[in-house]
Amino acid sequence: MRESYLFGLINRGRGKLLELLEACPEAQREEVPQGFNNHLLWQAGHLVTVTDGIVLGFSGEPSAVPATYRGLFGNGTKPADWTGEPPAWDTLIAQLREQSGQLEAALSGKMDAPVKENFFKAETVGELLQAVMLHDNQHLGMINAMLKVLKQG
Repeated sequence: MRESYLFGLINRGRGKLLELLEACPEAQREEVPQGFNNHLLWQAGHLVTVTDGIVLGFSGEPSAVPATYRGLFGNGTKPADWTGEPPAWDTLIAQLREQSGQLEAALSGKMDAPVKENFFKAETVGELLQAVMLHDNQHLGMINAMLKVLKQG
């Protein structure tokens, strides 16, 4: 797969995620919709955190997010269990917006570079980027569903 094509897909997917998140009224950003464990602020933080961990962590690049994010937004976390304050909405949105460019800057020309053993069984940086696209798309669907439930409430 061409590198430019892959980064283009990531950018388009992130654009759609940002479009949906930015459509959420401020009063509903931290409201957990019925039937869900998390809210939209968590979704934004989770995408930033997991993308950082999967792509940068497994490729050997330094993390670009604070260590506290894992406890707030890692797999299996939920706002009901938080003991501290999460980052501001605007901070997370800015990080989501900037992250795909950061990934491209750090990983351009390294698509075939080997990566650390990981649960995706990816062997190269390019395969990790494909895995992160899958993860982003799963959460795109979740965010879309959450917004629909919030509008009905």
